[in-house]
Amino acid sequence: MSVNNPQTREWQTLSSEHHLAPFSDYQQLKEKGPRIITKAEGVHLWDSEGNKILDGMAGLWCVAVGYGREELVEVAAKQMRELPYYNLFFQTAHPPALELAKAVTAVAPKGMTHVFFTGSGSEGNDTNLRMVRHYWALKGKPQKQVIIGRINGYHGSTVAGAALGGMSGMHAQGGTLPGIEHIPQPYWFGEGGDMTPDEFGVWAAEQLEKKILEVGEDKVAAFIAEPIQGAGGVIIPPETYWPKIKEILAKYDILFIADEVICGFGRTGEWFGSDYYDLKPDLMTIAKGLTSGYIPMGGVIVRDEVAKVLSQGGDFNHGFTYSGHPVAAAVGLENLRILRDEKIIERVQAETAPYLQKRLRELNDHPLVGEVRGLGMLGAIELVKDKATRARYEGQGAGMICRQFCFDNGLIMRAVGDTMIIAPPLVISHAEIDELVEKARKCLDLTLEALK
Repeated sequence: MSVNNPQTREWQTLSSEHHLAPFSDYQQLKEKGPRIITKAEGVHLWDSEGNKILDGMAGLWCVAVGYGREELVEVAAKQMRELPYYNLFFQTAHPPALELAKAVTAVAPKGMTHVFFTGSGSEGNDTNLRMVRHYWALKGKPQKQVIIGRINGYHGSTVAGAALGGMSGMHAQGGTLPGIEHIPQPYWFGEGGDMTPDEFGVWAAEQLEKKILEVGEDKVAAFIAEPIQGAGGVIIPPETYWPKIKEILAKYDILFIADEVICGFGRTGEWFGSDYYDLKPDLMTIAKGLTSGYIPMGGVIVRDEVAKVLSQGGDFNHGFTYSGHPVAAAVGLENLRILRDEKIIERVQAETAPYLQKRLRELNDHPLVGEVRGLGMLGAIELVKDKATRARYEGQGAGMICRQFCFDNGLIMRAVGDTMIIAPPLVISHAEIDELVEKARKCLDLTLEALK
């Protein structure tokens, strides 16, 4: 990125001298300097050099209603004037948190009418770990401690979140805990081998039953999974996967945690991914789209049967200073109103998601593309050297090359290995989808040329 604005250099110097960024190679960042984002409107960002960029990732999957919604700014300011902060500890509460709890459960799957608020999805999954173990202790089964997750699943970057997730790089840096097991992910393109997608979907699901029997049903507390794996590369399970998983879950006495941090609040064209796949979770992790990222907030939606057991168990010794923060709750309420009253999710389902998926599939003809997949406002493009064998450009960093070309040409597309992924704001228009796909094709061309 060329730098012409002296203030860009000043901010990059501040970054180098004072800021430790998340998920970054600090040496590389110091040498290169971060791109400084200064403003946003709708589905576009602007950097400090004046470049306009289409945000194909909705920030980090979260800016559902788009940037620049004055309604969210106004409710935050109003709440700050009335009650900028108070906690939910020690038998106290405040109206915004209580009203948001009601609003969230009104759109949640049937039978899920209780919410525990947190500051993020990571904190939500920390809560899940403690809540399910506490639940089984109250049920007289304290030995049920083990939680089963999936390899390459992502459930946050706190220690508990990283441990529940299945990303080896995070586990290598202190992100492990005892009592957590992992099974293979339902990633047919990368790991399906000679199986058909349907065969692989059944096989991947059967690994859950295999693990339950290996550990012992009497020791397994819960299974945690994203309806669609997001940070792992937009892994959309084969059609046979979730029906088989549901069959297995019904057979054993364990809880099911659906991590809806990415899929929740409309990204699949339904309120939740659990609605799309007709899942029946006992707990659902929420965050991101809850406030459209305008202010941090997360939580856990809890099935009534689980909440009833918890309510009879005395103190639940768990919580956060910012659980149900009144300003965040006010923003969440208004964000849900916008999603509902503007029928944004209905429009995603009926109009924009089908159009996005149709346009994305046009990239299948590109010589660098091995597969395009997507659902709702989620998409993935697999970069390959050989379409027939699915062989990659090993060691050449094709994904990061493509990501850089995207950024330099006005598009944010994220790289997960050699998989390019998108999750634009839910309010993206047909014209902006055209812009996204046209820029993506240009950047695929540039990447192919660079790899040659």
